[in-house]
Amino acid sequence: MKLVPVILCGGSGSRLWPLSRAMYPKQLLPLVAERTMLQDTVQRLSSLDVDLADPVVLCNEAHRFLAAGQLQELGFEPTVILEPQGRNTAPAAAVAALISAAASDGEQALLLVLPADHVIRDSTALTHAISLAIPAAQQGRLVTFGVVPTAPETGYGYIRAGQGQDDVRLVEQFVEKPDLETARRYLESGSYFWNSGMFLFGADSFLEELDTHAPEMRAACKKAVDESTGSDGFIRLDADAFLACPADSIDYAVMEKTERASVIPLDAGWSDVGSWASLHEVSATDAAGNTELGDVVAVDCRDSYLRAESRLLTAVGLEGCIVVETKDAVMVAPRERAQDVKKLVDTLSSAQREEVQLGRQVYRPWGSYDSLESAPGYQVKRLEVLPGAVLSLQLHHHRAEHWVVVAGTARITRDDEVYDLKPGEHTYIPLESKHRIENPGDETVQIIEVQVGDYLGEDDIVRFDDKYGREGRTD
Repeated sequence: MKLVPVILCGGSGSRLWPLSRAMYPKQLLPLVAERTMLQDTVQRLSSLDVDLADPVVLCNEAHRFLAAGQLQELGFEPTVILEPQGRNTAPAAAVAALISAAASDGEQALLLVLPADHVIRDSTALTHAISLAIPAAQQGRLVTFGVVPTAPETGYGYIRAGQGQDDVRLVEQFVEKPDLETARRYLESGSYFWNSGMFLFGADSFLEELDTHAPEMRAACKKAVDESTGSDGFIRLDADAFLACPADSIDYAVMEKTERASVIPLDAGWSDVGSWASLHEVSATDAAGNTELGDVVAVDCRDSYLRAESRLLTAVGLEGCIVVETKDAVMVAPRERAQDVKKLVDTLSSAQREEVQLGRQVYRPWGSYDSLESAPGYQVKRLEVLPGAVLSLQLHHHRAEHWVVVAGTARITRDDEVYDLKPGEHTYIPLESKHRIENPGDETVQIIEVQVGDYLGEDDIVRFDDKYGREGRTD
């Protein structure tokens, strides 16, 4: 029996803007620890005494290299399934179940379905709960993990637990987000748990329940898998079949209808980190209740979250506030309005502000670039090329480039020439010249790039060869 971690890595985390962006969302960020939330999600399973398979990760095309690369840093070789568009959690789990069942050689694969963006402070409590769930899942139960509530929270759905043996209890009811008075009654009863969105079940068991309760979803997902394509280490679901699939959560599609649903109480310091206020709650604070991250100087501040990413942040006399600084944006809000950051993002989206999609530093499979300065006719960037990485062989129709190496040794291809540049050396790439950068060493290469031309957009790239399978693409 293999336990397959199925990591749901979609979502944009807009309530954590400006740190979380559509192209670099919260699950791919180190928000509460040195590792990213995705890395923590998988790493905290390492102490399980089971045959743990490499994770199956579901994400979109834009995040594929970041998600795969972060897990490869930890020594995993994930199966990365690319959704052409998010269809909620039930189709994602169905696809993972179909692929895992086909790869299991007739043996029941157990799927541990986990969102990639949760904080769990007590990993031991989580792995203990998973160990309790495994026998129930082997017997055909569909197990969810109900978080023991610590407050009358109105922002979560709840699970009402019934009778059961030991810690595995039957699910009597899933209930929607309650009002405050109802949430207080739930807390006092001791029979209600927060709905964590984490599940453990057999792949075959889940597919059987889909056949009964959501046959159209099962059929659409099977077609999307059967007609999927695999290249450059990723599984791309067939877009037409997957987009024809009903969009629904695991709860609505299966768990609320099945007679196999069980719940295990989980008391592990869980948070879905859905806002800056909830991130403040799970972060370390000083004696005044402040979280200060980065270059922060605060005077007479209390109960505030102050985060500086690129420069000095100063604050005087703040109480119950959130201040987040990045290279291209600053966000200030009272803690009680933390959920309204999404409204702010919606306003920026309506104005077509690019800050919703990208930060100033943009990540690519070979490394990243940081846009330092721009004006009509020119742009200055800092490129960071990781050891062993290589950019695509490409040309530009509208811009020439001047590169100055400031760290590491860069191997340059310019038309028929190949040569190395060391720190302080430079080269010029004329308009429509085929070129690429490679890092043959073990130190990150840093290059200052000056672009000059009548158009400087990222779509002015013609790729001829690419290590990452992006020929003809601009990502």
